[in-house]
Amino acid sequence: MAREYSEKAAVVTGGARGIGQATAALLAARGYRVAIADRAAPARGGSGVAFIRCDVSREDDVRRCMRALLERFGRLDALVNNAGIASPGNGPLERLSLAQWNRRIGTNLTGMFLMAKHAAPHLRRAHGAMVNIASTRALQSEPDTEAYAAAKGGVVALTHALAMSLGPEVRVNCVSPGWIDTGKNEISRADHAQHPVGRVGRPQDVAELVAFLLSDAAGFATAQNYVLDGGMARKMIYV
Repeated sequence: MAREYSEKAAVVTGGARGIGQATAALLAARGYRVAIADRAAPARGGSGVAFIRCDVSREDDVRRCMRALLERFGRLDALVNNAGIASPGNGPLERLSLAQWNRRIGTNLTGMFLMAKHAAPHLRRAHGAMVNIASTRALQSEPDTEAYAAAKGGVVALTHALAMSLGPEVRVNCVSPGWIDTGKNEISRADHAQHPVGRVGRPQDVAELVAFLLSDAAGFATAQNYVLDGGMARKMIYV
């Protein structure tokens, strides 16, 4: 039988690095019992953060993840759907294979559906909340990014559909980050300067918004997509 705990419990998919890792660490610091669900263990652990190996695109993995969560925490109050293939480029459309398309859709969109499906009964019981991580690429594109853009656009639509299905017990919102520096690429002064806020985003910026949307302070917020891009989506650019 699952053990009962008084503390709120959260799971962050794709929490081994980047935005997911920052979010898991922040939630743990604010008193949540946190599990990271990822295909690979994080490079560094954190106080109060557990790890569950899970490929969110596989339903059997998601079922096992939920069983492990309930055994460990006894409840689930918050789901952060962050797991995804981060690389947006798929190459020229004419050479985009169905396998490449399905891989991105499977992880970036279907994985969120599967986690939501199997988390829903537990979130309902706890009157919890869900936050899905999309991207500004759901709203604007560069060439040769069809699979990623379609998946992230689907996340935005899935969010408001879930909010209607799970409300009023569960609130569901979406965050669409813009350019976030996760340490993979060198960032120049020009990169920072083109943002109206004067800098590229940080994983902690996204984590703070996610934590707010999960909190009681955001109790009137559901079915929304929050663009977090330093103002870039509103900037008129002429070449």
